[in-house]
Amino acid sequence: MDKQISSEKAIRQLVSASVQTFAKTFSDRHISEWGDPEGTLNMKIHNVFIAVLGEELQYYTAMCRSFDSSLGNMLETLAINIAKLFYTVSQEVTGELYPEQIAKIAELLEAYKNSKNPRKVSVKDFQEIRAVQHLTETQEKTHISDYYLFDEETNEHYLIELKIGGDLDNKKARSEKEAIFEQYAILSNSLGTGAKIKCYFATAYNRYGENKPWTQGRVRQFFSEEELLIGRDFWNFICKSECGYEIVMSEYAKNFHYIRKTFEFLVEDLNIKKTA
Repeated sequence: MDKQISSEKAIRQLVSASVQTFAKTFSDRHISEWGDPEGTLNMKIHNVFIAVLGEELQYYTAMCRSFDSSLGNMLETLAINIAKLFYTVSQEVTGELYPEQIAKIAELLEAYKNSKNPRKVSVKDFQEIRAVQHLTETQEKTHISDYYLFDEETNEHYLIELKIGGDLDNKKARSEKEAIFEQYAILSNSLGTGAKIKCYFATAYNRYGENKPWTQGRVRQFFSEEELLIGRDFWNFICKSECGYEIVMSEYAKNFHYIRKTFEFLVEDLNIKKTA
């Protein structure tokens, strides 16, 4: 019980610190860049289709776009820092990737892409990549990973590709699965046939609404149900707790007033600068 309490406290501290740092950094950056033609907001306001709606809305829209992008980066970093409480965390895998495995990966991806092909995506396909005979010499390769986690308690390895909202087109969905396949192949070659490796596609929230079915067909064409960590499931996994999502969200809500105040101050400050 004490361990659970200390883990929850550590998670809450990370969420609180992340939100407060994000709020200050977001405000400071935009205020300092006000007179810079290449500043974040100034580089976003020249959309002529939005400009016709008026200068005020033009800046509000640019600020919201900047906020959405910056918030996504903050959540990615927060998730990594939380994961470090419970897993050994890396963001790359290094090892051999054989031409025969690359060919098998291409074969599988083409099968998923072709709606007329009877073969559908399955977690069993990972084993096919692992079982490919290596007949060609190859060189060591390093592959960047969103999350490579190792659980020392269970001796399991996890590869996770995180897209905050999961909004991917067909090309991006295919490239995400290709990246996971290649990381899996490299890791399995390095660790040996007995290593336990699981791969996931994750989102920080359910774009359809929490507790509602996640039905994005473009992603599901390349990722099976067993490979998905959507919203609540992702945070529960990262926090290694069935209450992980609730802990993160409750602490985020408790600290969101820092972001709200920053946003209100930033809007007021920019309005003053515009009329000065």
